[in-house]
Amino acid sequence: MAPVALPILPSIKDTVAPKKDTLGLPEAARKRFEKAGIDLSAGYPYRPAKPIYLDDVYNVRDHDRPFTDPGSRADPAKKALLSAATEVIHLTAHIGTEIKGLQLKDLTDQQKDELGLLIAERSVVFFRDQEITPQEQKKLGEWFGEIEVHPQAPSVPGVPGTTVIWPALQATEVAPNFRNPGGASRWHTDLVHERQPAGVTHLFNDTIPSIGGDTLWASGYAAYEKLSPGFRKLIDGKEAVYRSAHPYLDRNNPTAGPKYIERVHPLVRAHPATGWKALWVNRAMTVRIAGLDKAESDLILGYLYDVYERNVDIQVRFKWTQNTSALWDNRITIHNASWDYEGNEPRHGTRVTALAEKPYFDEKAPTRRQALGIAGPDE
Repeated sequence: MAPVALPILPSIKDTVAPKKDTLGLPEAARKRFEKAGIDLSAGYPYRPAKPIYLDDVYNVRDHDRPFTDPGSRADPAKKALLSAATEVIHLTAHIGTEIKGLQLKDLTDQQKDELGLLIAERSVVFFRDQEITPQEQKKLGEWFGEIEVHPQAPSVPGVPGTTVIWPALQATEVAPNFRNPGGASRWHTDLVHERQPAGVTHLFNDTIPSIGGDTLWASGYAAYEKLSPGFRKLIDGKEAVYRSAHPYLDRNNPTAGPKYIERVHPLVRAHPATGWKALWVNRAMTVRIAGLDKAESDLILGYLYDVYERNVDIQVRFKWTQNTSALWDNRITIHNASWDYEGNEPRHGTRVTALAEKPYFDEKAPTRRQALGIAGPDE
């Protein structure tokens, strides 16, 4: 019997030995790290030893953990936060708000709670001209929940949980091109395979291209509201299988080839701070609807993806400037990073993601438009 070919896996040497900075860390990032006291002597970024087996990754956080959404404690008027800002700009009617005149690292506890509620209501909130170290970024993230420490994603040395977002680094593993940009250049939401998936993510970009590199977000509240009441009844309470971005080997059957981490979560979930229903699917990582045949599941999911992705009135496209922060809620959004600059200029940032509650469906929860009193008679 011919031997079965196994997938090529990283060696211990490849995964443990530090790798020197051969890409050329953007100068703005280097200055930020040096000012923050980040030790770059062993190379950048820090690369953890990549896990090989499914059970090792499942066991990282395979238990229920307590979670209280800070937005649920906030003053609904958000006076402490909004009155301290010099300007509050709603970028579209349904999603996206920019706050001017505040430094994230200096927010009070009350303001952080109110920011949590604002993110829950507006899906993504932006702050330009920030001065924030990776350590301060992580500390702020901890206010919104347990920080996700990815088992194989590169991170800032000495600051676990601060993931490096550097397309040039990703391109060394999977080379992108104009027709297939890959990476984050697809509609997705983060960490859907977790037992308690991602809540608030904070991405700070210290280096951005002069043209392009925008990020788009779409509202899960509004995507759900785009569905007819009859169609909502069809998917309310249904569950789907969500998979990880990375595959691993089954320790008990390694010859079967790489497999993904999979979890079952509701298609429609309620947000604990607003109480509103949101559609929670994404084309990259939602595999199938539980209990349906593949053809049935594919048909429904394809339609739901299109509702999310093709309705431009429920999306916001944000043009970055240097030292800008975006904080978004993965429970109520999908996002997509444009690679139109094609790697001709550097783009670099650090990301901190807080894990939230175990997703749940609440039949009595209203839509956002119903809660705000703006729903029409057929909604």
